[in-house]
Parts: sequence; structure tokens; C-alpha cells
Amino acid sequence: MTTLTDRPNTALLVIDVQTGVVSGAHERDQVVANINTAIDAARTQGVPVIWIQHSSENLVKDSEAWQFVPELKPDASEALVPKTFPDSFEDTELESVLAAGGIGRVFITGAQTDECIRSTLHGAITRGYDVTLVSDAHTTEDLSEYGAPTPDKVIAHTNLYWQYHRAPGRAAGVQSAAELSFTS
Repeated sequence: MTTLTDRPNTALLVIDVQTGVVSGAHERDQVVANINTAIDAARTQGVPVIWIQHSSENLVKDSEAWQFVPELKPDASEALVPKTFPDSFEDTELESVLAAGGIGRVFITGAQTDECIRSTLHGAITRGYDVTLVSDAHTTEDLSEYGAPTPDKVIAHTNLYWQYHRAPGRAAGVQSAAELSFTS
């Protein structure tokens, strides 16, 4: 249903699951396990996995904090897209990678729910993609001391509103890692 013509394919995005990003994240181990489940499903079904890796002055390239968590193993054949802004499309090669693969639908996993995940969800659907959020494969840290809701509420709210999000000619949705279907 994507508005992008000649883009029948699907990809799984793994966003910022880096040591320094998820070290204090809500249910970190379970979320990383669910991301691995999604990655395994994608690879089994021949769906490309695209790795997104953030860097900033607080997340310095090549530092230990910048590395992907050790539980996740990118394959050398899978695309890696470096980024410096929350939206994975902003000032990156992501659009070029997706266009080259004929990809019009993306599934989103990673961190942080209330920043890079949310920005990429909206960035993708605005650019014409169908976008599915993997409901139990994204997380965030606790920012409630700054007035934010607790992480469980941030995650639940994001899943809720994305389940019902719509745009002309595009589809949004939510699936759990265990129920993941890249064809429906």
C-alpha cells in the first residue's frame, strides 16, 4: 500500500541498539532478545536487515559505548547506516539503501522509543513508507525525573498510537516479535 512506486519489498531496521544507548534501558535483555527474534525471522524469510548506528559527542564513533550490543551480530552483507540525528532518514544514506532494494515497507526495532524510534516512525511514513513497529522490540531509558512518563508507559503509548496511525496511501501497524509476519 506504500505510495512509493515499484517498491514491493520489506526491510527490518535495527536502530541504535548500541552499548551506551541501551545500558540502562527498560527491560533491556528481553528487548534485545526480541530484536534477535525479529532479525532471525527476517533473515529466514530473506528480508534485508538494515543496521542504524548513532554517533554524537556523547556517543563517540568507535568507542565501546558506540558499538552494537554483543548479543546482536550484524552480518557483513547487511547494510549499515551511520546517523547523527534522531530520524534515521535525516542526512543519511537510508533512503538510498531502501530505494536500491526496492523497499517500500519497513519494520522498526531499537532504541530509544521516545526519540530515535518515534522520529524514524514518523520520518518513514511521511516519506511514503508503510511502517510497522515491532511492539516488544523497542525500549528507552527512564527519563521520569525530567517529567517524562516511565519507560513502560512511553513504550505502551507509542505502541498504542502507532497501531492506529494512518496516512493517505500508507499503512502503519504494530506486531510483536513472536508474531512477526513480513508478508501481511
